[in-house]
Amino acid sequence: LKTLPGVHWFWIKSTSTIIERASGVVVDLRADLGAEWERYIADRALSGTPVYHVKQVRESLTGRVEIEHLSENTLGSLNPNQAYLKIKQAVDWVSALVLIIVLSPVLALIALLIRLDSDGPALFRQQRMGYRGKICTVYKFRSMRQHSGAGSDKERAITRHDDDRITRVGRFLRKSRIDELPQVINILRGEMSWIGPRPEAVVLSQWYEAELPFYRYRHIVRPGISGWAQVNQGHVAAVDDVMEKLHYDFYYIKNFSPWLDVLITLKTLKTMLTGFGAR
Repeated sequence: LKTLPGVHWFWIKSTSTIIERASGVVVDLRADLGAEWERYIADRALSGTPVYHVKQVRESLTGRVEIEHLSENTLGSLNPNQAYLKIKQAVDWVSALVLIIVLSPVLALIALLIRLDSDGPALFRQQRMGYRGKICTVYKFRSMRQHSGAGSDKERAITRHDDDRITRVGRFLRKSRIDELPQVINILRGEMSWIGPRPEAVVLSQWYEAELPFYRYRHIVRPGISGWAQVNQGHVAAVDDVMEKLHYDFYYIKNFSPWLDVLITLKTLKTMLTGFGAR
């Protein structure tokens, strides 16, 4: 906890210590505290000072859920709210339909610019792992040159920093995230949402599933055009970075709510303006 910024910590070493005007008391509730400390914690709660479990505070301050051990996060505690899942899908579908109608001239202009900038189709299609582990075809505006780049399917699926395959128009589209807009088609099909864990290319998803525990569980909600990991971490591909991304994904699933979606939407708008995490 001492490494987390923005918080002034005071360590309580004695049950006779009373901290005035504290925001709360943080305790490892899994530890064998003893009767004296248990009375102290109860007294602090009765006095009106909030008492938090250390794991709860760490998740709140970092926006991540640790998932190395199943005991830390039972599947029941990570089941998303089913009622909100249905409401969210309905709102996504209506807003996507309105957007594709209103922005159709702009989308057509972007498609034209892509065709003029480089050879190949305006849209890029890729098989990705989607909702409940089902494979779907995800659409994006093409931002890379066609038939470029050697190597395996996994290597070609990874976008590197300053990737020389990216076109001039594509660089702007990726930085502003406009290249993701054709995924309104996936939203209308019920395959995606505006907000959720980003869908990975099938070859990458299979790689991560083999390397990372619980990776498949991120598919319990619909993947999104933007997500909690994207606005906090940006684009990553290495397994160690994806493990950290998975912590953010699980935080989103555990705290699945309209309020978190609103926060991600606001952060996404900031990301579009600053280009944070783009490749």
